[in-house]
Amino acid sequence: MIVSTEGVRVTMPVAHPEEFRRRAVELARLREKPIAAIAKDLGISESCLRRWMGQADVEEGHKEGLTKDERAELVRLRREKRVLEMELEILKRASAYFARENVLPK
Repeated sequence: MIVSTEGVRVTMPVAHPEEFRRRAVELARLREKPIAAIAKDLGISESCLRRWMGQADVEEGHKEGLTKDERAELVRLRREKRVLEMELEILKRASAYFARENVLPK
């Protein structure tokens, strides 16, 4: 649950299972009904269904873009990079600190 700036509680929609998404995309691709009607029947927004269709096209290689696995790997690598940068910064500061300590006055 998220509380907005006005103090109103806003609940995030529940994530739909992968099977539900796959079947929704299949129904939309059959073109028996308009996408808006299919989305309404399924209780989701039209933009949500279109986004799922676009992602399915990427996953199947019909369209350029990042697959779910590639996106997850990118997130993991960015986090890892951020940790390494912080570790490097700590080592630089420690090195500078100890270098100052070891300087002997003449």
